Amino acid sequence: MDTLELWKAHSEEVYFFILKRVKETTIANDILQNTFYKAHKNINKLENLDKIRPWIFQISRNEIADYFKREAKYAEKLNDKDEKASGSYQDICCFDRFIEDLPVHYKSVIEMIYIDGKTQVETARLLKISLTNVKARIRRSKSILKQRFKECCKYEIDRNGMLTGEADCAKCID
Repeated sequence: MDTLELWKAHSEEVYFFILKRVKETTIANDILQNTFYKAHKNINKLENLDKIRPWIFQISRNEIADYFKREAKYAEKLNDKDEKASGSYQDICCFDRFIEDLPVHYKSVIEMIYIDGKTQVETARLLKISLTNVKARIRRSKSILKQRFKECCKYEIDRNGMLTGEADCAKCID
């Protein structure tokens, strides 16, 4: 499998996995790029291509851990200088609320796959629905989430269908 195929097959799923943990789009994009760079460099070392998905998620978990270690060291240095450390990241505008507001049948699929890290096949088996149905629910959920981010938080959607820009949400300014 080449890097482009790997990216097409897993980037969106890995992105949401990372975003849920770091809660900032720019950091999530950086970690996503690092993840796929390392996957590209080391894919020839992977012995079993059936394990490529868990392998990529492990790389992303390591990248997330490295990010938080770097942030902790940075905050420690600031505290040593008796300076107040500003927040290392801001919460992604309305993310948790939008997930909670999804219809139950969409929310369960999104949580199982992007938050709990289950595969689409496992999710289909656990929910006793077809794999095609799981994929359709993911597509519909993402469409709903993108639309809500666009309407409520004033994010833009780029030509690749990814959210861009900064949040401009009256609900989150409080």
